[in-house]
Amino acid sequence: MDNQNSNHGKNKFLVKTAVVGVVAGLIGGGASYFAIDQINNANLNNNQAQTTISSNSAKTSKNSAKNSGAMTPAYNDVKGAVVSVINMKRQTNNSSNSLFDIFGDDDDSGSKKGKLQTYSEGSGVIYMKSGNKGYIVTNNHVVSGSDKVQVMLSNGKTVNARIVGTDATTDLAVLAIDSGYVTQTAEFGDSKTLQPGQSVIAVGSPLGSEYASTVTQGIISAPARSITTSSANQQTVIQTDAAINPGNSGGALVNSAGQVIGINSMKLAQSSDGTSVEGMGFAIPSNEVVTIVNQLVKKGKITRPQLGVKVIALQGIPASYKKHLNIKSNLNSGIYIASVTKNGSAAIAGIKTGDVIVKVDGKKVTDVASLHSILYDHKVGDTVSLTVDRNGKTLDLRAKLQAD
Repeated sequence: MDNQNSNHGKNKFLVKTAVVGVVAGLIGGGASYFAIDQINNANLNNNQAQTTISSNSAKTSKNSAKNSGAMTPAYNDVKGAVVSVINMKRQTNNSSNSLFDIFGDDDDSGSKKGKLQTYSEGSGVIYMKSGNKGYIVTNNHVVSGSDKVQVMLSNGKTVNARIVGTDATTDLAVLAIDSGYVTQTAEFGDSKTLQPGQSVIAVGSPLGSEYASTVTQGIISAPARSITTSSANQQTVIQTDAAINPGNSGGALVNSAGQVIGINSMKLAQSSDGTSVEGMGFAIPSNEVVTIVNQLVKKGKITRPQLGVKVIALQGIPASYKKHLNIKSNLNSGIYIASVTKNGSAAIAGIKTGDVIVKVDGKKVTDVASLHSILYDHKVGDTVSLTVDRNGKTLDLRAKLQAD
């Protein structure tokens, strides 16, 4: 698919906000803190107190609830697998009389290019232990531009990590650490089973490792929301109102069974008119995460076969707009074609703007993630069959996949 090309046609109304990735910018001193002084005038005279309160001591009720919260077991299933990811960069001092120059203080590589310092912090999830390596999924923007990456484990120990592969399009990256440090791995759930109103928790390190293993609770607002990111890539994401703050990027969105059903990646900071927005976070669906990380571990990069279209899932289009787009009311599932790249695979196959792809290789496609999953099972040059709805008529087409 061609996710890079921007289209301002019929779907201009569909994306009116800027979606931003969140990663804590803990440069230098990091986050600031303040303390609240005790209120001195609250101290009462002992004689006065004796006349206004009972002489009995405070005590806890014997009827206190003994059961843990409904999501506590789910949190316990993942807390040891969620880590803080530390992006380190060389901080070059251009001053000729810097302390590095005066004392000849080199970095660990022996060069005088500047010390490695923490530039930002995000989160990650240990999802696999294979051989002598433990594999961690995080966001690409968490590790982007790093000179070195470290991981702080749930027990507080910090270890070096190696970048296995990155993919800017989906904003995913895979890191590797020594398997000896892995004490728990998380399990991926099926993101296709998600429903609006379903309870979830977000686990990560908001504001950095100082608040590692923070958990927030919310619900699924939309299992498959189509958005355009600040980098002009189109993605199908999970929308949730679980609090996602700077530093949560790359952390786990977890269902009540303790399964990771999404990787927290973005939040809506404000609307196009500058209005502040709360409770709108987004996560990359686990089914797409699995597809991408498996390729990154195997090849270190993603070479995508594509159709050469810009799309949006029908379920992500408000019902009031479907009539405007000439989408038949009885068509509830499929991928709407917002634009077609000239001379691309889809254009050569005869696909037009306004078509709806309902099947690829005989398999139903309900969201962008499911379309990706089918396409990524192919190689560049393979031919796929497409079942397309065009104004209520069904067409069977074939497209030869090109490289992205």
